[in-house]
Amino acid sequence: MTDDTATEVDAEFWQGVDQFNQGQFYDCHDTLEAIWMEATEPQKTFYQGVLQISVALYHLGNQNLRGATILLGEGINRLRRYPPSYATVNVERFLDQSIALLMTLQHAPPEQVPQLAEQVSRSPQERSEEEDGLVLPRITTVDVP
Repeated sequence: MTDDTATEVDAEFWQGVDQFNQGQFYDCHDTLEAIWMEATEPQKTFYQGVLQISVALYHLGNQNLRGATILLGEGINRLRRYPPSYATVNVERFLDQSIALLMTLQHAPPEQVPQLAEQVSRSPQERSEEEDGLVLPRITTVDVP
């Protein structure tokens, strides 16, 4: 797939993006699932990838490390098919952050799971990346010329 910032996405997708970036991962899941079910390719797989990463973070917030790791990996694999920017989303940055989180989770000892879950459950305003050491993925956009 080539760089495609002009691709149109459903208006509800941006609602899901806002929910994701506010740490409302279950709400994001609900929003994106509704549009994913009706979408056609290539948007369908794109929505599903973002949805799976959102559900992964929801699982992590509930101390389900296995579920978080599996869904994070599945979402990453779906989004790898897309160009660095797609529908103005900075896919490359989102993937880099998601991959870094996946690597952290894969190396996390079981006794660290409650601490990770607590960090995910905090609102973005309460989180300090320097303090936590855990960087959660954020969905950002690219400038369109």
